[in-house]
Amino acid sequence: MNEAKGLVPGYPQSMLDILGKCNIAAVHGSTHKQMRGALLALLSPSMIRDHLLPRIDQFMRSHLSNWDEKVIDIQEKTKEMALLSSLNQIAGKESTSMSQQFMPEFFKLVLGTLSLPINLPGTNYHGRFQARKNIVNMLERLLEGRKGSGETQCDMLGVLMNGEENRYNLSDEEIIDQMITILYSGYETVSTTSMMAVKYLHDHPDVLQELRKEHLEIRERKRPEDPIEWNDFKAMPFTRAVIFETSRLATIVNGVLRKTTQDMELNGE
Repeated sequence: MNEAKGLVPGYPQSMLDILGKCNIAAVHGSTHKQMRGALLALLSPSMIRDHLLPRIDQFMRSHLSNWDEKVIDIQEKTKEMALLSSLNQIAGKESTSMSQQFMPEFFKLVLGTLSLPINLPGTNYHGRFQARKNIVNMLERLLEGRKGSGETQCDMLGVLMNGEENRYNLSDEEIIDQMITILYSGYETVSTTSMMAVKYLHDHPDVLQELRKEHLEIRERKRPEDPIEWNDFKAMPFTRAVIFETSRLATIVNGVLRKTTQDMELNGE
């Protein structure tokens, strides 16, 4: 069921307005192919192996160290972790300085994506629309700062801006909408999956023991300061099984909205 068969994305207007007119859910045809190609370029095997995985390892070591000997609200902490990790992948070293200002605006934006699109003061949509404006302003300043420095960084924003690495030349508006799309699409899914993984592992100590065994075997071959590498990642079959099973049991994506561009038959009618 795809565009070739007369179906295009059919998300609520409030979601499209808040995520931006250039986000991948709002476009179709050749523009959709261009946006999709630009996003897939961020997830090439070499990009994951050489840049994304080392950056995730470094971020998680630092972030999780702040949880030591503390009682935490796992639901709130996994939401924070998911957003900050994605922001780190996108904005690199600038993410630290902008995170405290960015987080509250992003949380407002997420809450408004499924509200009625009535842009009047006091409505949820109005507040979330203002949050989008604030986020866009922050990302525009980030883009201008990168252009002014002339420095190319090996993060997602750097790849989107670098025409030599990414053959899909995007405008600033398109880049900003793709960054918001990446942050939004990964936020709820990663945070919920992480939270439920903790819950399921708590309920099944035998699985937790097997998971720890797999990780400790990898860690024993490395020095404490050595990062997780691509070969280590490939040597985690049980970890992948835990992730897949958690995603199966705790999925929050029940379907993909579509609308028709032409009359169609459904079940022969």
